[in-house]
Amino acid sequence: MANRINTANVQVVLDGVGLGFLKSAQGGLPIAAVVTDKADSSLIPKKHLGGVSYSPLVMECGPALSPVLFDWINASWTGKPQRKDGSIVTANARFTAVKQLDFFQAFITETTIPALDGSSKEVLHLTVTLAPEYTRTRKPSGTVAGEAVKQKLWVASNFRISIDGLDCKRVLRVDTLTVRQATGDLTGIHREPGQPAPLEFPNLKVTLVETGSETWFAWFEDFVVNGNNDHSKEKNGSLTLLSADLKDEMLRIDLFGLGIFALGPEQSDDSSDKVSAVTAQMYCERMEVHLSDKAVKPEIVR
Repeated sequence: MANRINTANVQVVLDGVGLGFLKSAQGGLPIAAVVTDKADSSLIPKKHLGGVSYSPLVMECGPALSPVLFDWINASWTGKPQRKDGSIVTANARFTAVKQLDFFQAFITETTIPALDGSSKEVLHLTVTLAPEYTRTRKPSGTVAGEAVKQKLWVASNFRISIDGLDCKRVLRVDTLTVRQATGDLTGIHREPGQPAPLEFPNLKVTLVETGSETWFAWFEDFVVNGNNDHSKEKNGSLTLLSADLKDEMLRIDLFGLGIFALGPEQSDDSSDKVSAVTAQMYCERMEVHLSDKAVKPEIVR
């Protein structure tokens, strides 16, 4: 999008409180629909503008955000979506505010946890998408201030997965997870806000070394082949992002109502030196997200 902001000095403010700095932000701008007059009998029909809507506001969240944001995400994931007012404030190198986008009555429509890979050192960023009822741009004044945090980096290889009764020690990868909650269209500031639709939790796709996957195949045989798949046979688990030394929990996603539905060899290039792996796919009825106290250390930014 043309209004993409990508700088270290972009602060997100929620209900008047600065939560920290984003890697990037984009969207949240008004756009009018173009309507073609079908009643016009000429060969060149007239066109005019229809209602105004506001594009989604997409925030790429880096390693410096308050737990308040994660509490908001978790409220959405647990069926209690909250509408909030806020701002995206851009500052220069001296932390003087130069641009501001205010958003109103927004709620979270998507949260994406990027793929985790034991062989990758890529730094992770969560993507949070908001649906504002409307937005306004304005020229700010003063400096960027508020409560910010220092937070350890999240790295793709620093993770742990745990599922009841399964050997997860040799998991290699976990695919991207995106939780969605759609809403009705919003066009203009004089309409009632659209109501959130039911949550959509993604399937969990896990790749693990074939050696040591016996518990996974036993569950698949019982749950899928033998048909013992009522709710009592579903499993719970967690997906955890860890600190660099793999000792501290930084962010945990709790998984509830897991049911396996596919399990088989990983598609590969048949390299002779490649470790044999299998891929498991599971549905997940619901998830919760929790930021650890050890992940952040609050301090005031001035």
